[in-house]
Amino acid sequence: MLKKIISGGQTGADRAALDVAIKFNIEHGGWIPKGRITEQGPLPMKYQLIEMNTMDYKERTKQNIMDSNGTLIISRGELTGGSRLTHNFAKLVGRPNCYIDLLNTEEFEAAIFLKSFLLENNIQILNVAGPRLSRHPWIYKDVKIILEVMLYLMFLDTQKARELKKYVPEVFVKEDFPETIEEAIGLLCYDLPLKTKTFIAKLEPWNIHMAYFTMMEYVRHRLGFDTENQELLKDCSSKTGDTCSIEDAVMEILKHLKKELETNHILRVVK
Repeated sequence: MLKKIISGGQTGADRAALDVAIKFNIEHGGWIPKGRITEQGPLPMKYQLIEMNTMDYKERTKQNIMDSNGTLIISRGELTGGSRLTHNFAKLVGRPNCYIDLLNTEEFEAAIFLKSFLLENNIQILNVAGPRLSRHPWIYKDVKIILEVMLYLMFLDTQKARELKKYVPEVFVKEDFPETIEEAIGLLCYDLPLKTKTFIAKLEPWNIHMAYFTMMEYVRHRLGFDTENQELLKDCSSKTGDTCSIEDAVMEILKHLKKELETNHILRVVK
């Protein structure tokens, strides 16, 4: 079972892996060169990486390989620079590594390969590497999609995937257009049955993906995302400090909903 995702914090592939971990409440970390240096400046402190005593990228690369159970390398074309070093060093020290070239492999197929790699090698700590953003402008999106699809495939393999369907409202869902996260939460709290609110409130933080994958279609439609509710999308982006996709916004709303239900709903049930 995947418990932690680490990377070197560089733009592109590294950052995508960390953002997926944060989104899904998966523990994250890794080593980064002295000064938390990246090509866009110091890595923001929200990323919980350990700063090395050297500015040498090679040392950071090697340490992340040694501190993980296996390494995922994603590229578009031939490996160069740090990605090539990652691949060669992982082979040298005998650590499992999964190399995916997206010029030859589609994203969904890549997610299937990654899932098999994790299960076959019992990977609990995954190191993710690949090109920086300036070399491959689309690599961030590629890596993010592959990791999220892999998590979804893992979820589908569980008994929970079938059991949790009962928590999604089955009646026709009216589309509304709340403009803030607070308004969205109010709408969902009014709509959702007791069993669904209890389920969300009692979820462990690292199991937030269960609500996300189960309720994605319902939340998207109910909150107007299917017809591009831009005001709510902007509010979610302002709350996170990053540009949100619709899927990211759904997760952010579910996390806020969970906090609301934890403090109000469970206390009310106990009383």
